[in-house]
Amino acid sequence: MSTDGTDESSWELDPEDESGAVIATVGRQLKMWREAAGLDRAKFGERMGYGANLIYKIERGARIPRPEFLDKADEVLGAGGKIAGMKADIERARYPKTVRDLAKLEAQAVEIGSYENSVVSGLLQTEEYTRALYGVRRPAYSEDATERLVTARVARHEVLRRHPAPLLTVVQEEAVLRRPIGGRMVLRRQLEHLLEVGSLRNVEIQVMPTAVEEHAGLAGSLKIMRLKDGTTVGHNEVQLVSRLITEPKEVQILDMRYGMIRAQALTPRASMTFIEKVLGET
Repeated sequence: MSTDGTDESSWELDPEDESGAVIATVGRQLKMWREAAGLDRAKFGERMGYGANLIYKIERGARIPRPEFLDKADEVLGAGGKIAGMKADIERARYPKTVRDLAKLEAQAVEIGSYENSVVSGLLQTEEYTRALYGVRRPAYSEDATERLVTARVARHEVLRRHPAPLLTVVQEEAVLRRPIGGRMVLRRQLEHLLEVGSLRNVEIQVMPTAVEEHAGLAGSLKIMRLKDGTTVGHNEVQLVSRLITEPKEVQILDMRYGMIRAQALTPRASMTFIEKVLGET
């Protein structure tokens, strides 16, 4: 642990995130327990292994405490599980709001369709690939921000393990399968993971060969989700924008384009053979 515990014990909280009220409540409760134990922030931080400045930020709701921080605080303050029990309250708040919103929709989906032209689809990424992806972003993310984003993306993978699991169809550009993000071994493990996940009955992966002269996805990546209530929504993420698309006419256009993209790509079986070929060349 560092002396101030800035990155090792908490995540930064977006000031515009509505979950701030939950984090503030957790912070107040922690402060009450600390004061009831007769400890000032410096003494409490010393017993915890973190600096007083971090304790201050967590108590005022400016930082999201990690689960292990609450476990340690429960032990130090003799709370008998009452502080550790607040981990459930921060579990979702620790992920960025845009990720929580997307994960919520994916959890309600019976079908998810995704076309990706720059990176592997988030639901299919290995943790190594995701970490390498955020590691090359510029301006560079802090270790704290990177950890939050990686953890949040990996947590979204749970949707593929739920019962019943949604039908997931993904079309990946060939160039994505050849770009060695994170290095050759990270790419190899990512390709192996695609072959593994692609064998699941609820997952179909297709490849759009670079040799295809034109196709309906040239305007960029897209995602379509059909929800349990019969609603269909779209989602688009590019650069600094993460946008949910609900306008019926726009959703209809995305749905039509995605259908054309799938028709223009290799079949799922041919795509698995293609990925095996790329893996052998990597």
